[in-house]
Amino acid sequence: MTSTAHTKVSFKAQMLQAREDAIIQTASRLLADKGFEAMTVDEVAASVGIAKASLYKHFSSKEELACAAMVQAMQKAQAFLADLNQAEDPGSTQCVSLNKLMTTTRWVLQLKLAGEMPTLPSQNSSLRASLMATSTASLPPVVKSTRAAWPVSAAIRHFREEFLAGTHTPADQLFDPVAATVFAGAAAR
Repeated sequence: MTSTAHTKVSFKAQMLQAREDAIIQTASRLLADKGFEAMTVDEVAASVGIAKASLYKHFSSKEELACAAMVQAMQKAQAFLADLNQAEDPGSTQCVSLNKLMTTTRWVLQLKLAGEMPTLPSQNSSLRASLMATSTASLPPVVKSTRAAWPVSAAIRHFREEFLAGTHTPADQLFDPVAATVFAGAAAR
């Protein structure tokens, strides 16, 4: 008979994790709504319903909190892209690429509209230092390199290039508003 060893997590540890998750989710929403500069730690704490001092038990700074929100967003993106790449789609490579392109773009737009896609400034040295100081064990591989692109952006570029490399364009699919937006943006570049 084989027994499985289960690590029992204390109630207190579960509550601390639930609070930390709520803090990160709230910070993600506020980062999406207001951006990094306008979001305050006081606002995050008040929105979660905790004292500012309690928030600082989890995150030592606004930068560390934003970093945690971005890591969570990247982990979601990586999981989405892994699932998308595992999905088998019969059809030509061009159609598969277009479908992946539209699906990825639609997913990003849905997250953005739902306020679940944090936005961070591209030029902020303290935030960059916090991202770089985060334990590499907790970071997704895409964040470990300072030159790594946002995984969804890289996937969209890849799917778009695969589709454009094809010999023909399925006209009925180009009328999809998501595809039209993607192709309009690509043409502008």
